[in-house]
Amino acid sequence: MKVGIVMGSKSDYPVVERTEKILSDFGVEFETHVFSAHRTPKQAADFAAGAEAHGIELIIAAAGKAAHLGGVLAAYTPLPVIGIPVKSSTLDGLDSLLSTVQMPKGVPVATVAIDGAENAGLLAVQILSVKYPELRKQFTEYKAKMEADIVAIDAEFRK
Repeated sequence: MKVGIVMGSKSDYPVVERTEKILSDFGVEFETHVFSAHRTPKQAADFAAGAEAHGIELIIAAAGKAAHLGGVLAAYTPLPVIGIPVKSSTLDGLDSLLSTVQMPKGVPVATVAIDGAENAGLLAVQILSVKYPELRKQFTEYKAKMEADIVAIDAEFRK
């Protein structure tokens, strides 16, 4: 199982790094690239069009401002694309969110919260777990641990 991660610029890496950590924690292989929907559209399109042939099963796209990267990649691939709108200085990431989530019919991009890198990684794991039972088991255990942690915190407050 392999995920392709694409960010629009190097400045997006602090967000993308958190996605990489989640994928690593679950043992999911990934490769990370920098392609811009606006400055390197041919490279972005070529990556998306060839991703499946290179063993990639899902793409995560992180971009800020006019965040069209997820949509451009989704236009060139049948693979699922998850968009991470990256907070920009201009409109606190609202511009990125709207650019990522407002896709035309037929070109879906699953979109997480602004800077929602961890959820992008977790959503990728959930999607891949449909095919890989070991990931489903790991994800189920992850959710059970989350629940146990909250239950323990609640118990502390009730003392």
